[in-house]
Amino acid sequence: MARRRRGSHNALDAWPGYVDALSTLLMVVTFVLLVFVVGQQFLSVSLSRREHTLDALQKQLAELSHMLSMTEDKNKSLSSTVATLADEKQHNQAQLQTLSTQIAALTGQLQSKDQALASADDTSKQQNSKISDLQAQIEELTRQLQAISNALDIEKKAEQGKDAQIADLGSKLNLALADKVNQLKRYRSEFFGRLRDLLKDQKGVNVVGDRFVFQSEILFPQGSADLTQEGRKEITTLAHTFKQIASTIPTDLPWILRVDGHADRQPIHSAFPSNWELSSERAITVVKLLIAEGVDPHHLAATGFADYQPLDAASTSAAYARNRRIEFRLTDR
Repeated sequence: MARRRRGSHNALDAWPGYVDALSTLLMVVTFVLLVFVVGQQFLSVSLSRREHTLDALQKQLAELSHMLSMTEDKNKSLSSTVATLADEKQHNQAQLQTLSTQIAALTGQLQSKDQALASADDTSKQQNSKISDLQAQIEELTRQLQAISNALDIEKKAEQGKDAQIADLGSKLNLALADKVNQLKRYRSEFFGRLRDLLKDQKGVNVVGDRFVFQSEILFPQGSADLTQEGRKEITTLAHTFKQIASTIPTDLPWILRVDGHADRQPIHSAFPSNWELSSERAITVVKLLIAEGVDPHHLAATGFADYQPLDAASTSAAYARNRRIEFRLTDR
């Protein structure tokens, strides 16, 4: 029975470790997936910004093309009127210089944008590399999770086999206990049968269920825990009979002869403070005499029940007399 409890306890102790390991791996996978999602979001924002930049540059290029077209038209107009508009030529040259400066500035802006786009491409490549690393880590974690799942399946099968073994052992143990109980019943019947034959003419001695009962008046004076001469004779007879039966009981059968002291519910008027002390002391007195007569003390127990286990709940003298008693019970330990 003890082996089965230890097996169950070890099986239960193993589970929290597996659950903790699995929870940790799931948290790692969740974190990696979160990083992957954030990276994807950042890349999406970068690409969106790049597209907006390209659109702006295209608009600027269109504007420059339009301005260049207008400049060319003006140059043609100025060429046709150069003879008559010499002063305007200088003004137009100044305008051309200004436009050239603007074009140079716009060209520089275009180069800066190109450099920014190139940098964005490098960042995108780095992000793609990180995403590839994360995917590789996720695949490795998935493989580890699968391995752990397989190990858990194997462990479950092993536990099922152990449970079957434990159930089989429990069944065998129950059968063995039932056999021991049946053996004890057989020896109890023999013990009580012999006592019944020896004390069949004794008033106040009878068998009640699995108990052999002596009325207190046969063994003790009223309110006392000292055995009378007649009481010592009765207990001595019981001890001799019990020793004969005990010698035939197998040594591997756990048993005791329990001596139970009972009192009635009337208030006590003696040296004892209450019926608890009186009933306990009477049981102890009987046990001491049994030991003195050679009964093994390892198979004896004395208990006191005061007036809380009555045979008769009535408030009559006869009921009180029935409840004042010493009971012998041959039972398992």
